[in-house]
Amino acid sequence: MATAPQPQLPLFYKDLLPLNSRDHGDWKVSSFDDASFLATTHAIPLTVDEFVDAQRSYPVVFTAGDNPLPIALMGLNEGVNTYIADDGKLEAGVYVPAYIRRYPFILAKLNKDSDDMSLCFDPQAGVVGKTKDGQALFDGENPTEYTTGVLEFCKRFEESGQRTKAFLEELKKLDILMDGEIAITRNDMPDTPFVYRGFQMVDEKKLRELPAETTHELNKNGMMMLIHAQLFSMNLMRTLFERQSAQGKVPTPAAATPAV
Repeated sequence: MATAPQPQLPLFYKDLLPLNSRDHGDWKVSSFDDASFLATTHAIPLTVDEFVDAQRSYPVVFTAGDNPLPIALMGLNEGVNTYIADDGKLEAGVYVPAYIRRYPFILAKLNKDSDDMSLCFDPQAGVVGKTKDGQALFDGENPTEYTTGVLEFCKRFEESGQRTKAFLEELKKLDILMDGEIAITRNDMPDTPFVYRGFQMVDEKKLRELPAETTHELNKNGMMMLIHAQLFSMNLMRTLFERQSAQGKVPTPAAATPAV
């Protein structure tokens, strides 16, 4: 079976194989028993289409650097995910980012000289293979309704990724991103704040100072709603800290800076 080119695999993915009826005609996919594959991941990639839903559950920030990407914080320190219980289950009632729901499938280029993308999967995920139970991937040589649905979901994810890229390019043009820093104190350590940095966020001051015509355009094209969703989500930073603290997963203040 051919392996898709993988100079650098995305988060979660350990290997990639292109899905095809010749090699996988009798394969099935089953559900994950738990969400342990993301138990040590504190930052999950997001698309702009998810901002409004995600900001109700997590702080939404942008990665540092010249090419920022939006992420949902499920923990404030690398290796800490406060939403995964000891049994590996994801906490009920929270928004599940599309990046998580897509796994173990993904659209990937099989030829670096072509823009064509093929549906691939991670064979090491442990849920795709020759099993008695699960959703069939093919009916003869034709993809099943399930596989067609997976393909459409992955296509929509890629399209959302392009909208996300355009959104970030516009934020950079407007120059309204700033390096973020959050200082949180605990009642038992009032004089020693836990300082978190290493991310970017919208600068409220610069946002307020934008020309009226620019603000009007942002409202008209829907960007202002997304910007406000990001800003509102920052109110959850303390909530996330308290979750992490209650779980005994807060490091010493000097080591609090997250590796976003």
